[in-house]
Amino acid sequence: MTDRTEYPRPQFYRETWFHLNGEWNFTYDDDNRGVKDRWFEDPHFSRKIQVPFTYQTEKSGINETDFHDLVWYHRQFEFPQNWEGKQQILHFGAVDYRTWVWVNGHYAGFHEGGHVPFHFDVSAYTSPGLNEVVVRVEDETFDLTQPRGKQYWKERSEGIFYTRTTGIWQSVWMEAVDSAYITRTAFTPDVDKDEIEIAYETAGTCSDHLLEIKISFDGNLVASDTIRLNKPDGKRKILLGDFHVHDQGRLWSPEHPNLYDAEFRIKEDQRTLDKISSYFGMRKVSIENGKVMLNNKPYYMKLVLDQGYFPESLLTPPSEEAIVRDITLTKEMGFNGVRKHQKIEDPRFLYWADKKGLLVWGEMANCYMYSEDAVARMTSEWQKAIERDYSHPCIVAWVPINESWGVPKLLGDPKQQFHTLAMYYLTKSLDETRLVLSNDGWEHTKSDLCTIHDYEPEKEKLLERYKTVDNLLNSQPGDRLIYVPGYNYNGEPVQVTEFGGIAYQKSDWEGWGYSGAVNDKDFAERYEAVISAMLESPLVQGFCYTQLTDVEQEINGLLTYDRQPKIPLEVIKAINEGKNHSRFFTKEEIK
Repeated sequence: MTDRTEYPRPQFYRETWFHLNGEWNFTYDDDNRGVKDRWFEDPHFSRKIQVPFTYQTEKSGINETDFHDLVWYHRQFEFPQNWEGKQQILHFGAVDYRTWVWVNGHYAGFHEGGHVPFHFDVSAYTSPGLNEVVVRVEDETFDLTQPRGKQYWKERSEGIFYTRTTGIWQSVWMEAVDSAYITRTAFTPDVDKDEIEIAYETAGTCSDHLLEIKISFDGNLVASDTIRLNKPDGKRKILLGDFHVHDQGRLWSPEHPNLYDAEFRIKEDQRTLDKISSYFGMRKVSIENGKVMLNNKPYYMKLVLDQGYFPESLLTPPSEEAIVRDITLTKEMGFNGVRKHQKIEDPRFLYWADKKGLLVWGEMANCYMYSEDAVARMTSEWQKAIERDYSHPCIVAWVPINESWGVPKLLGDPKQQFHTLAMYYLTKSLDETRLVLSNDGWEHTKSDLCTIHDYEPEKEKLLERYKTVDNLLNSQPGDRLIYVPGYNYNGEPVQVTEFGGIAYQKSDWEGWGYSGAVNDKDFAERYEAVISAMLESPLVQGFCYTQLTDVEQEINGLLTYDRQPKIPLEVIKAINEGKNHSRFFTKEEIK
């Protein structure tokens, strides 16, 4: 019985589906024999694996970390009888990195990109009764121009890099659609006009078809619209007409995560051909007069760096409960957001961030070296990530590049500088509603924020550094220039988006951090020193503390790798709120 049975795409829900997670047949193909020997026609794979967990994980049932760049999967399935005559779509949430798929021996398609979804219409290859799907995956261990994030190219993780992920690592599912169906929706809120712009895309539609849209809040109908589908795609702005009640709690924020429900139907005469359930939030993020604003009010972001790794399952959340627990713990510590680090996160995480109220900075899993292939790979995958996650109100910033990863010669190579500019403007061309960074941490070209990574542990040094803009620009934290020569600070809001990283071992995991604590009181005092420096700075408008949990050899989390708090959550929350935390310790501990 698999742990991942929930619908994988909660912001685009269709009732006619079933998951293919669970036990698959599996094998390595170290000699690259599979295609030549036509394994896709007669698969006999000796091992078993639990999808969507990769072979490197305990949850997969294999738990081996040696190198296998080619792997194969096989399983059988039957679709419900009422699916006959419908189109069957085979979906993959994410497969790292190149994927070939066959259904009943027929080639269904190919996809490249390890962090974004893809699908194939397999209707021509399926039949009533038993069907077979075979998947071949190639994930090159040593290709550093391949987007990989924190996945290490050595067998044992070390430094800031972790165990690799190879193959299927997000859910696989089948979906049935009629001859005419909705392929995509996207929501763009306009808080100032009390409007929601809805973009839609359809397939198989004609002028005989109508698209019906209903919007409700808390079960009450707010607005509706009907569109004749003279063409397959379009946009429609809908006035919600409830502007007067926004101050009473209909805007989305971490403090008030209000969501509108949306229902889409394609109708032919009186018959419903397709139905999609979705939702959106009315939320605005902007910069006004050098201030970060949320819903037209100044907003201080208190983020924590979230790698999204788990000890038993690496990049794949082990369960829905694990996702909810991470978000709950984050909020209980007094943070209002996370920076998802070097990972395009599972849509179920974004769904729960929307529901529970947690800001998210969406970040690309970077390449490590620069080449024209790397540019093409990253650009293509990043566009798909933005398209997938565009409608989530929780996402307020996009981070295509972090710490010059993939552009290691950024200071002296104009091509690499232009690449960071291209990623900034490409992201803006796809989404002008969110903040965008060219290169988080240092060596900015063009960014909406001035973001800095600074692991200085002493409060007085931090206070002096973040006292004035001149002090900051001349300080070069980590011996890095904040701006690439020829590019300058132009009054962007300042946020310290990595700092702290205090190591404190509270489990069997051994490792490192950027500074170290010896007991609970010491840890709290060190944490208070760096947080209070941020809160007291007249310049800093937000921060992102490193980090939420320990990860493998990194023991600088606020929680252990298995999500146990290192000190009481109330202590962390009090410090994040600038309050006295000493009351949480005994008199003996305070001395």
